Amino acid sequence: MTAFRCAREKEVADLLHRGHWPQACPAELRAHVDKCSCCTELILVTQTFQQARAEAVVMPRLDAPGVVWWRAQLRRRNAAIERIGRPLLGAQIFALAVSLIVAAGMLVWQTRRGFHVTSWLINLPGALHFNALPPASPPSFEGGIWIVVPILATIALLSGVVVYLGSERR
Repeated sequence: MTAFRCAREKEVADLLHRGHWPQACPAELRAHVDKCSCCTELILVTQTFQQARAEAVVMPRLDAPGVVWWRAQLRRRNAAIERIGRPLLGAQIFALAVSLIVAAGMLVWQTRRGFHVTSWLINLPGALHFNALPPASPPSFEGGIWIVVPILATIALLSGVVVYLGSERR
């Protein structure tokens, strides 16, 4: 660039900033720009900066690095959960299939025997020898608390195991 300033430089700069160069420019100003190196350089630099700004505005904005890292961690975690879930789904389908096969077998077995489910349920405690479970001489306190306490203890133990296995951190 030259060290001196042109008298018409401000007028050229004003037209450039408004976006009117060269369409709304008088012919005498265009003739001046063709002769004046200072105005020519001003136009060249200003148009270059305007073009660079227009390209920068069109460029996509990148997310913050923390957001990108968080999304990557979320994708990694979801992929791990999906990998773990596939065998669990297979096990659940297998358990459902086995249960349905057992139920169908029981249904076929009962239909061949005459389908007396109520008599079968009544005879179930005797068939499983539940009468051998209670002690010969029950404790002196009233009620069936001697059956309720072990059942509650078993439920509490199984609940603890389920919560431990279901927790994320071990």
